[in-house]
Amino acid sequence: MRRPPGNGETASEGIRGWGLWGRHEPRRLCCAGPDRCGQALLQIGVNMMALPGGRHLDSIPLPGQRLHLMQVDSVQRWMEDLKLMTECECMCVLQAKPISLEEDAQGDLILAGGSGPGDPLQLLLKRGWVISTELRRIGQKLAQDRWARVHSMSVRLTCHARSMVSEYSAVSRSSSQEMGQIEKLLMEKCSELSAVTERCLQVENEHILKSMKACVSETLSTLGQHFGQLLELALTREVQALVRKIDASDNIYTTESTTGNLFSLTQEGAPLCRIIAKEGGVVALFKVCRQDSFRCLYPQALRTLASICCVEEGVHQLEKVDGVLCLADILTDDSHSEATRAEAAAVVAQVTSPHLPFTQHLSSFLESMEEIVTALVKLCQEASSGEVFLLASAALANITFFDTMACEMLLQLKAIRVLLEACSDKQRVDTPYTRDQIVTILANMSVLEQCASDIIQENGVQLIMGLLSEKPRSGTPAEVAACERVQQKAAVTLARLSRDPDVAREAVRLSCMSRLIELCRSPSKRNSSDAVLVACLAALRRLAGVCPEGLQDSDFQQLVQPRLVDSFLLCSNMEESFV
Repeated sequence: MRRPPGNGETASEGIRGWGLWGRHEPRRLCCAGPDRCGQALLQIGVNMMALPGGRHLDSIPLPGQRLHLMQVDSVQRWMEDLKLMTECECMCVLQAKPISLEEDAQGDLILAGGSGPGDPLQLLLKRGWVISTELRRIGQKLAQDRWARVHSMSVRLTCHARSMVSEYSAVSRSSSQEMGQIEKLLMEKCSELSAVTERCLQVENEHILKSMKACVSETLSTLGQHFGQLLELALTREVQALVRKIDASDNIYTTESTTGNLFSLTQEGAPLCRIIAKEGGVVALFKVCRQDSFRCLYPQALRTLASICCVEEGVHQLEKVDGVLCLADILTDDSHSEATRAEAAAVVAQVTSPHLPFTQHLSSFLESMEEIVTALVKLCQEASSGEVFLLASAALANITFFDTMACEMLLQLKAIRVLLEACSDKQRVDTPYTRDQIVTILANMSVLEQCASDIIQENGVQLIMGLLSEKPRSGTPAEVAACERVQQKAAVTLARLSRDPDVAREAVRLSCMSRLIELCRSPSKRNSSDAVLVACLAALRRLAGVCPEGLQDSDFQQLVQPRLVDSFLLCSNMEESFV
């Protein structure tokens, strides 16, 4: 580090010696560290605060000011010059970021950071992400024949792999023989990759390079396999340690901390959820949920279980330990807190998700379905917040896909009244995500003929009319998609219910036909969604069959009379008129 200018050294020389601009030099000179600039600015601030009346240094008459510049104290002159250069220095250090032609140049600095000591899990996750990113980038550069970058990144990959092995060995308990063998294979492949890419830099013949490229690609693929095996083995060891700790602990604080660590791991993706399920994580968490001494930890344990059950292995383990029965006991026990029952509802929603094909074979669920459905309807009715209602209604919505008997149970439990009343309560139903769950239940229940009378009795047609006008507030992709689902399912519900002439007449009275026509003809009203368009055309045709007088001739000829596919093509290619 350069020192401030001393006696006999001019101020401009001192500034240039710190790597800052002495004259109009290129931006490449912006290499002064923030600590240097900060020290200079801090020193200026100290001197300014020391002056009486808050005067600046240049307001103080200097002795011998008319003398030649070289006779003035160089440090004092340097500090005076710094006042004029301060803004330039700040611009240089804070805003003049390096510009590189390589899109991953800035990432090099980020990837070079080390992991925190003492936490093998975080070390593995961080180094694993770093090495995975490097492997992906090397593959991209290899496809572009950027041999210089491929070699430099291969060297950096070797460093990261060596760091992961050495750092994990330093903080882990003891390495198994299998891990030691894979570590050796990984480092050998890293060295091989660096060596072969270095040779490629010296080759100019395109045919030779092409054959060497295939060799590099094969080495890179094998290296990735060894890395994946090593990472999975190491993570499995750490998960085993966490599960054993939960299983053996009778201390509430230890169990809480360990369960929190396990939940954090589930957020890293499906592969880790599979490892947790295979290593007994589901069994250990349900053991926690069956001990009264751990009641305060039920919500955390259930939240972790819901995350694990996004994979098939988790659902299978849940069924093996009679997890559905445990969930039913929690949901039907009013002595449990609302938060606990809400998290149990979240697990039910997860294991009955229609998007997961393996949940359809959950035979043990049918035995407890009536108890669970009854408890979920009660939870919807008594929910004190939107989140609790969302979890309970999502579980009910998924159950209606799971088995048709659930719809009959909901009809007997007067669930339609509970759901429609909740729609007018902003504390419980305040997002399109929640309305998506409600309209899903209504759409699945509408296949029952008895459902129509309940809908009319509870003014449900008016609610459906409102759902056809669902609009996003924030404009985020997730919320826009939720609004599309609400519109589509509302139209499907209306089409199914309009089998009943009373429902159809009520819908016409409430101007549902005009709203459906608007959605068909105006793409912006449905966010250009084809699914919404098809559902609206089907609902419009069903209503027109009962009350054709509610349509104008042009609407009838374009939207009802042709084949459904012709009307769809007409509306999907329709341009909006802004006249």
